[in-house]
Amino acid sequence: MRIVSLLPSATESLFALGLGNSLVAVTHECDYPSEARALPAVTRSTLRLEEEDSFGIENAVTAAALRGSSLYHVDTNAIRELEPDLVVAQDVCRVCAVSADQVVEDLAGTRIIRQHPHSLEDVLADIEELAAACSVDPGSLIRSLRERIARVAEAAAKRPRVRGVFLEWLNPPYPAGHWTPDLLALAGIDDPLARSGRPSVAMHWDDVAEARPDLLLLAPCGFDKQRADREAAAVAPLIEATGAGRVIVFDGSAYFNRPGPRLIDSLELLAGAAAQS
Repeated sequence: MRIVSLLPSATESLFALGLGNSLVAVTHECDYPSEARALPAVTRSTLRLEEEDSFGIENAVTAAALRGSSLYHVDTNAIRELEPDLVVAQDVCRVCAVSADQVVEDLAGTRIIRQHPHSLEDVLADIEELAAACSVDPGSLIRSLRERIARVAEAAAKRPRVRGVFLEWLNPPYPAGHWTPDLLALAGIDDPLARSGRPSVAMHWDDVAEARPDLLLLAPCGFDKQRADREAAAVAPLIEATGAGRVIVFDGSAYFNRPGPRLIDSLELLAGAAAQS
């Protein structure tokens, strides 16, 4: 098969399924595994956000939405020239990745899978659907992921639960949404602000303080660890005002933000944080 992935998490899933050699193009954000970086990129950002902080990005994205502008340019001509058998896109978040609606008209006649996970089970089901579309058996991968999930849940059940708050954006703060609350619950973390199976929405730092977290977990969407650390430092007084006993900053881009196999790595990181609390 010839596959174009317009979704970094799908790129990771395809490699995990042994289908990396079937990929003929990916997005400019597909950076894992390292082999993905060598593939042609058929997207680019329409905004220059590399030097912006989270507040600046929030404003730029909001302004683009008000204008009706897309955050991504997709070279659909290049995709058609590649003659793919399958294109993988998503319907979860127009900010995080290319929306399927943006390309479906230009790619009429090409098979498109539209992934839209809102829970951890949805993520696993999407991996299975992707495997079925490519005529490969996902059994070994799914069994391995489920075994790891079970091990974490079993260990967490033997420990006292931890009161925590997970933020997937910092200025303004956004609580855990979609699949992340599932990960928190399995890891033994009770987050009163989490929005299970629903999109995250902006709130205020006063809301975080009122939640009285013992553990504050920060994983800004799309930010690697170094950039996330800078963002956390920029709002340090607000973080301190929450009264959290421990604050942990994660590489959100690598782990929590992409609904693919590395969500189980994310779960294990959360479990480790909870065990130390």
